[in-house]
Amino acid sequence: MTRSSADYAALLLRVSMGVMFLAHGLLLKVFTFGPAGTAAYFESIGYPAALAYAVILAEIVGGAMLIAGVHVRIVALALVPVLIGATLQHLPAGWVFSAQGGGWEFPAFWTVALLVQALLGAGAHAAVADALPARLRARPA
Repeated sequence: MTRSSADYAALLLRVSMGVMFLAHGLLLKVFTFGPAGTAAYFESIGYPAALAYAVILAEIVGGAMLIAGVHVRIVALALVPVLIGATLQHLPAGWVFSAQGGGWEFPAFWTVALLVQALLGAGAHAAVADALPARLRARPA
């Protein structure tokens, strides 16, 4: 099978986002703040504490699945609500993420990157090839 540059672009996007999700979920939320600290933070900003555990799980498992290339389209779409929630939470701080409280530029961009990944699919070297329903596959001309 011949690979295109788009296959390798999808691979690069998928692995880089997977690493970022793992770092965000495991290093930041689990090892830095701890699950209980993350849950307390979620409560302090108006989200239920239980949502923190769901987000931690989504970021760690989703990140690992992106890196491995397992059900990439589904995983990318499943992670979109996590980033929409983060974007909404950062709106009051303004655009620039370096602002106090963090702006919304980074989570908004990450949301778009997930949507691009869902459109591109897994790309090269995926453990499980993406299967599109027949109605969504390109039809030969």
